[in-house]
Amino acid sequence: MNDHHAAPVDPAGFSKDAPALRTSRSTGSPGPDQATGAGPVTCEVTSGEEEVREVRRFWQRLGLPGLVDVHTHFMPERVLHKVWDYFDAQGPLTGGLAWPITYRTQEAERAALLRQFGLRAFTAMLYPHKPGMAQWLNGWAAEFARRTPGVLHTATLFAEPGVDTYVREALDAGARVFKAHVQVGGYDPADELLDQAWGTLAEAEVPVVIHCGSGPAPGTHTGTGPIARVLARHPRLRLIIAHLGMPEYEEFLDLAERYEQVRLDTTMVFTDFTEAFMPFPRRALPRLAQLGDRILLGTDFPNIPYSYPHQLHALERLDLGPAWLRAVCHDNATTLFGL
Repeated sequence: MNDHHAAPVDPAGFSKDAPALRTSRSTGSPGPDQATGAGPVTCEVTSGEEEVREVRRFWQRLGLPGLVDVHTHFMPERVLHKVWDYFDAQGPLTGGLAWPITYRTQEAERAALLRQFGLRAFTAMLYPHKPGMAQWLNGWAAEFARRTPGVLHTATLFAEPGVDTYVREALDAGARVFKAHVQVGGYDPADELLDQAWGTLAEAEVPVVIHCGSGPAPGTHTGTGPIARVLARHPRLRLIIAHLGMPEYEEFLDLAERYEQVRLDTTMVFTDFTEAFMPFPRRALPRLAQLGDRILLGTDFPNIPYSYPHQLHALERLDLGPAWLRAVCHDNATTLFGL
């Protein structure tokens, strides 16, 4: 849900109540290159290192070679800092919830931590909140992908003139996944301005992670209606519904059952944080099990108000079985992205 907070606000600095960093601290041995995020990491034993062990034990128990997380956020630092400021200020798109940022660290540290967790691949979800921003973000994302091991080259779009041109340019540059944010962008995904872009992405078979549910606060164009209109025109479009469509979980499951290329990610769903205000209906768990080949692990790292392992344990305690967990946490994404 952290994608809800790109609206520009300028509170003075970070919250003094932000939690201590949970990542491991360097002991002075060679660390990741600060420009690229690459290189060896030597850490002392801290709570962060215990989290690394906990994540790795999770996927090792399942017999997996690692995890694939389709919903992690990397963006230009000044943009990300505005996102963090918005969380700190409890802006209206957060639903007024207190939302401490657990992994408020430098870019290279965050990328290195995901690799320590054993992520085989992760994304750089970024999104514009106004016209004229998407193409610039795509340029940054292409450069980030070149210098960051493990990242799936991510791009974005907005309902504006010329979107079809820069979507094609991003694909030509190697983009493997797109991010769309209906709530933050405030646009109708069924807007005719986007029609050619959706068609291009459907033809290219490139997935789009789209925040279109109405949680934690509704937007003008959130909900299944606009997305249903998009899919009626482009039934082969590979949409990944972020947050399982929270809180319209069952309505978005309807769409996934109707369109075989629709997938959903688990971002923040089933965690104690989310269950307290937008719980997933237990009557829908059998449907989630049936769609096990189209559910993908997502977490919203780094902007989550709890530790990374909690998302994994929240999925595990659904008791849908190890085969379902293996598919969700690794196999479905490796198939989708050809990893």
